[in-house]
This record gives sequence, C-alpha cells and structure tokens, in this order.
Amino acid sequence: MVHSEITNVTQRIIDRSADLRGPHLERMEQARSKGPARAHLSCSGQAHAYAGAGEDQQYMATGTAGNLGIVTAYNDMLSAHQPFERYPELIRQAIRTAGGTAQVAGGVPAMCDGVTQGEAGMELSLFSRDVIALATGVALSHNTYDAAVFLGVCDKIVPGLIIGAQAFGHLPAVFLPAGPMTSGLPNDEKAKIRQKFVAGEVGREELMKAEMAAYHGPGTCTFYGTANTNQMLMEFMGLHLPGSSFVNPNTPLRDALTEEGARRALSLSALGNHYTPVCQVLDERAFVNGIVGLMATGGSTNLLIHLIAMARAGGIVLDWQDFSDISAVVPLVARVYPNGLADVNHFHAAGGLGFAIGTLLDEGLLHPDTLTVAGQGLHNYTKEPKLKNGELVWEKGAGRSLNEKIVRPAKNPFQPTGGLSRLSGNLGTGVMKVSAVAPEHQVVEAPVRVFHDQGDVKAAFKAGEFTDDVIVVVRFQGPKANGMPELHSLTPILSILQGRGQKVALVTDGRMSGASGKVPAAIHICPEALDGGPIAYLKDGDLLRVDAVKGELEILTSGVLDRSPVTTDLTANQHGVGRDLFGAFRQNVGSADTGASIFGV
Repeated sequence: MVHSEITNVTQRIIDRSADLRGPHLERMEQARSKGPARAHLSCSGQAHAYAGAGEDQQYMATGTAGNLGIVTAYNDMLSAHQPFERYPELIRQAIRTAGGTAQVAGGVPAMCDGVTQGEAGMELSLFSRDVIALATGVALSHNTYDAAVFLGVCDKIVPGLIIGAQAFGHLPAVFLPAGPMTSGLPNDEKAKIRQKFVAGEVGREELMKAEMAAYHGPGTCTFYGTANTNQMLMEFMGLHLPGSSFVNPNTPLRDALTEEGARRALSLSALGNHYTPVCQVLDERAFVNGIVGLMATGGSTNLLIHLIAMARAGGIVLDWQDFSDISAVVPLVARVYPNGLADVNHFHAAGGLGFAIGTLLDEGLLHPDTLTVAGQGLHNYTKEPKLKNGELVWEKGAGRSLNEKIVRPAKNPFQPTGGLSRLSGNLGTGVMKVSAVAPEHQVVEAPVRVFHDQGDVKAAFKAGEFTDDVIVVVRFQGPKANGMPELHSLTPILSILQGRGQKVALVTDGRMSGASGKVPAAIHICPEALDGGPIAYLKDGDLLRVDAVKGELEILTSGVLDRSPVTTDLTANQHGVGRDLFGAFRQNVGSADTGASIFGV
C-alpha cells in the first residue's frame, strides 16, 4: 500500500493540474491519430528526408517498418557526452536487425557547468535548458519518426530534452545514458586540494594535477551532482532501461544496453502492440516517484527547478510544497559524495538504484504501478542487467545493500527525512540541500555581508574580511537578473570559514551546484532581488536566521522591510560571451519556484 502522504500529494497534484493536463493529453491523442506524415509528404519532401540515409534510403521510401529519430547532445567538450559519438551507428545497426531504420533527427547544445563555473558563460547555463527544448522541437518537427531516443546526461540537457520530448508526447521516448567515468582521485581528496589552493597552501601545479586525476576520462563526473541525479530520475520515472544509469562507458554491457534501448523505443511505437507514448509514462505518479528518488538519494537542488519545468511541459503543476511534504516522509537511504565519501561507481556496486527503488517500494513510498519503457510496474527497476553468453538479460537484484555506509534499507536510513528542505519566512522562499550539512551547521544566526557579484566575495575573503560568524548574501543572481548562475566556486571559501569554527551560511537568489552541500546554502530565493524581493532590502550587519531544521528563513533586524529596495546596474551582465543573445530570455523568464522557464510563464 502506498504511504498516505505520497497518495495525498499525488492527488493534490492531479487536482491542481486538471485544467492543463487534460488538454495536453487531448493534443497528444490528436497527434497520434494523425501519425507520422511520411506517407503524406510530397515525393520531393520524402526524397529530402531519405537522401542522406545511405543503405537505408530505398527501404525508407518503400518499406512500412518504423523509423527511429535520434536526438543527440553529443560533443567532446563534455566527458559525459563524448561516448555518444559512437551511439548513432550502434543504434542504426541495432534497428536494422529489428527491421527498421534510424536517423539522427538533430543535435542539441550541451554546455559544461564545470568549465563555466565562476565564469560569464555560467549565466547562459540555465537558459540552455530551454534552448535544448527548442532544439529538440526543431529536430522532431519533420514528423517522420515513429519513436525517438534521446542521448543526454548532464545538468540542463536531460531536463531540456524532457521538455522538448513532451511537445511530441505522442511518441515513445527512451533515454540512453553514457554512464559515469571510472573512479579516479576521490572527490573528498579533490575538495581538500581546492581548499588548500584557495588558502594559498598549494600552488596551481598541484591543483591541476589533482583536477586531472579526478576528471580523467570519458563519462559522467563521479560525484552525485545534477548530472547523476538526472540519471537517477530517469530510472525512478521509467525512461531508462532498468539498471542502465551507472554502467561505465565503452563496455560491452553499456553497448548492449544502448542497442536494446533503441530496439525497445521502436517496439513501443504505434506500429506495434505495446504503444507506450511518453505522455503516458510521464504522468503525475511518475513525477512523484521522481521527487521521492530525489529526496531519498540526496540529489541536486537544481532538480527543484528542473522537475517543475519538466512537469509543466506535460500539463502537470508542481510546487515546492509538494517537495517539502514528500521530503518529510521519505528517508535518506544513500550517501554519495558530497553527501558521503562514496562515488556513483561505489553506489552502483553496493546495490545502487535497483536496491534503492526496491527498499522504497517495500515501504510504500513509491507508486508501484507506473507505466515505464520496461513495461508496467516499477518492480522492473529492481532488476540488474547482465550479459550472459553475449545476450542481455535482467536478473533479480541482490535485494540487500552490499555496503550500508553507502546505501541502506528504508527501515534503517541515514536520516528519517529527505535530503532537501524548503525554507520560508519574511525573507521569502528558498531551498537547501541538507543531506550533506552536519546537524550542528543546519541552523545559523549571524550578521550578513551583502554582495552583488561572487567575485567580490572572493576579493573580501582574500582581504581577510571574514573574521566572525557571517551569512554571505549574494543577490541579483536570479533568472531575470543574470540567468541564475551557479555559485559553486564560492564553496571552497565558505568551507574554509566553516573549518575555522565560524558559523557561516550562503543566502542567494542564484543557484548552487549539485556538488555543493557541506556549507548551509539557502538558494533559489524568491522573489528575486530584481523583482524587489526582501533580499533586496538587506544591508551589511542585518541579523538573519537560516534554519534548515524548522524550515525558516527570517530577517531578525527590525525595520528592514521599511526601507526601499536596493537596485544595481546590471549592464555588465547583458553583453559578452553570448549574453547579448539572451535578453529576451531574461525579460520573459518565470521565477525559480515556477521552474525558471520561458515556457508557461
């Protein structure tokens, strides 16, 4: 039986979404009834569509088998996406053996937040999600496909692909991951070197050596940030093949999963007997399951924005209260860096997502009867893929944790509530990732230092200005102000202050990386400073309380909200490194608590 609070939140979402969800499903049914327009294209149109198909060209013109569209985020700037270079040919070959055809429908941009962290390019990062959605729409707009596979892993890429896929929700959709890179320098050792560099204890040569040892090959970064949280969600929500998220790249099992995923996508098309459009997979229950997975594994705070935008694309309306209520009843069952010392390879070996899903199902904390690309029921995702004599099979998982320092049964969790917390008070509404924050750091009451640029925070640190307890406020970092960049490059500084015994916290209307966590950070503050939110009224020395235990975010100094809000010159954020092109996004984007999207504002 499903836990009553999970049932209540789900019903609340269904009721709230009725006016949008019904029309969305009607549009998808109309699109399905029309079917792919290949047969209705002019001869010239068909010839254009098939001209580059090589050996498949004639078959596409005369055959009746399905045609699979490939939407790829391949580039070799991202280690996580480099393995996708090989995927189109693997997919074509697999589909040919199944009697169908496959084409790369289009590519979408994919930027690396690790490269742009602390740089001007980070101000394009969140907006790249909606660009990816738009590019997905362009890729599929030819309407010549019976199903689609999506090649994407990282931070904004999977959410953007999901948003785009739901505009074509009448098509089956299977997401094909690339897997994590093999383990290198442990993430905690890398973090220590970063802190030593900031403190001037080691030089750039030693820092570079450590970074290269941590990020050393193809695949996703091994910490549990946004990219790997995305992969978790695709299993909890039923869009990956079971157990496929954390299989390393360029291995026989990885290739077999890729080939089977492509065949599975085409088998789910309207041409077969198991039509499974993505609009039916991604229903309200699937999104609730995704939120449960987010809380139970201590995933990235970025998904508190992305999941809202992803759901809205399918006519489903989520809000942060849904996340908070689910977090209150879902235990934390995993500790993966930065929430622990293990990386995702260790997590996978200890039982991984299969065990986590199984133990949450046992406790009634997931909807068990959801429709997935693996068939009816989430129980399929407790199984493990294996190669037996060259054949891909799924076998029953271990059913127990192989390392309870990494993943535990829901009956014996690391903590009784989830990894993320909603904060509210007279400063507004925000969120905090609490799974990595030690209990003694979860309540901070201190004077604020206010900044409008993260570079100024770094300068103040170098000047030795942070000598007492402090809450660092970085404002005018919201989606309307400058695209809501991540402020992860502040983590080493704040960690050093915390290590000195100071009480320290960050408060911002911007974002933090999914890799952040040990320092309490109240982020995504709404209303943002540019909208005249209370964060715009603060001055240096005002007393603030950040309380992750009670979920409070309070200005304690009297009279603050009687002041006029501060304004600032944002012209420097409007130009350079592509920022000129995104003025329309900044002017039309919604608030963080509604998904920070240009869609559905």
